[in-house]
Amino acid sequence: MTVQDNITGPLTTESGAPVADNQNSETAGVGGPVLIQDQHLIEKLAHFNRERIPERIVHARGAGAYGTFTVTADVTEYTSAAFLSEVGKQTETFLRFSTVAGNLGSADAVRDPRGFALKFYTEDGNYDLVGNNTPVFFIKDAIKFPDFIHTQKRDPYTGSQEADNVWDFWGLSPEATHQVTWLFGDRGIPASYRHMNGYGSHTYQWNNAAGEVFWVKYHFKTDQGIKNLTTAEAAETAGLDPDSHQRDLREAIERGDFPTWTVQVQIMPAADAANYRFNPFDLTKVWPHEDYPPIEIGKLELNRNPRNIFAEVEQSIFSPAHFVPGIGPSPDKMLQGRLFAYGDAHRYRVGINADHLPVNRPHAAEARTYGRDGFLYDGRHAGAKNYEPNSFGGPAETGRAPWQPYPVSGRTGDHEAPPHAEDDDFVQAGDLYRLMSDDEKERLIENLAQFIAKVSRDDIAQRAIENFRKADADYGKRLETAVQALRG
Repeated sequence: MTVQDNITGPLTTESGAPVADNQNSETAGVGGPVLIQDQHLIEKLAHFNRERIPERIVHARGAGAYGTFTVTADVTEYTSAAFLSEVGKQTETFLRFSTVAGNLGSADAVRDPRGFALKFYTEDGNYDLVGNNTPVFFIKDAIKFPDFIHTQKRDPYTGSQEADNVWDFWGLSPEATHQVTWLFGDRGIPASYRHMNGYGSHTYQWNNAAGEVFWVKYHFKTDQGIKNLTTAEAAETAGLDPDSHQRDLREAIERGDFPTWTVQVQIMPAADAANYRFNPFDLTKVWPHEDYPPIEIGKLELNRNPRNIFAEVEQSIFSPAHFVPGIGPSPDKMLQGRLFAYGDAHRYRVGINADHLPVNRPHAAEARTYGRDGFLYDGRHAGAKNYEPNSFGGPAETGRAPWQPYPVSGRTGDHEAPPHAEDDDFVQAGDLYRLMSDDEKERLIENLAQFIAKVSRDDIAQRAIENFRKADADYGKRLETAVQALRG
């Protein structure tokens, strides 16, 4: 199908028949009732009623752009991924930015993590890296994710986000202390999508041609510099220009000011994981840079805007289960849950053939599957056989595993992660607080106190404060004083 910016010629129905009158419905006589035989009217109204697909439960509000990833360092000793195989190699990409908790019509300039979902159109198929603008997250196990998101969304009784729900859950989930400290600090409200970092957040597996395994974390460092909004600046921006981030990204690309990110990875030999001082597969933790220094591997540039937001941004799908040979998953329990949840959400929201849409299908490879039929199936396979194995020359398995197996042992059960030397829920939150300047600490305390002060029950507020006190005594003391002053 040819994509057109401007459609010319006579107006037609969806089936191609010419439309005689697009201003007046067909009626039974002048001024009479409308006739159901007016196919053009019925078709227009029916299509309009169905123009929106279910919005994403999370990350509903977003913007996207196409770009190019260029390899700048030789990483073949760590991974056999073809798109990373040589310095200078370029791969087409699509990046979708988003907020997390807001709905499709919400404002961009709000205190919320930002989604950073990147699709690489590689010669081995699409590789999706689904991360955020923070290196950590609120929880470490996917079984808690629906409960967490329910606290961030509208209360079933009031229809609004409630401070009681948010702080009740966070207070009872101390692993959130690190991410909450990050979120209510200066980087909690980026000034634009261009002026923030991105992170793969999870730990992933890289494996090289010899079968050696490494654990990796991805970092995308903005070359535009970090810029953020204060709470007051964000409130003004959200009111005056709800589409601020989307507009900024589009206009920057239109004027040729292409945003770029320097891509880095932290690399951990697989043998280090068992005895590392933090659980390397815990999404609420970072790997301190003094332990595993980030190394530059590439450059990401965004240089082309979507031609249709609905087709290319709203219908775009990303799944952390979309790997390519040389890259695979880790035992990260949040990642393991997302491997299922993202694909399942897309099958519900966009349809079983969502991968066939232009923004989602492979661009540098061909998808050869035996999947058939379903909603919006386009008949691309014609009369080819729909089963495997077959003796008619259809696609056959390669016999090559895309990633390396890792050892597991023990009895099945609902287990917590194995202990590591410094693996509590507060040490890294405290470290982050102590890295801040006095001014940064003051703004952090003010942002947290303003929100906690809205809680209706003292026990919920006090429990939340105690988590920050466990991270750092000064942190907790100053926060308690600030909350008490606001609550009176």
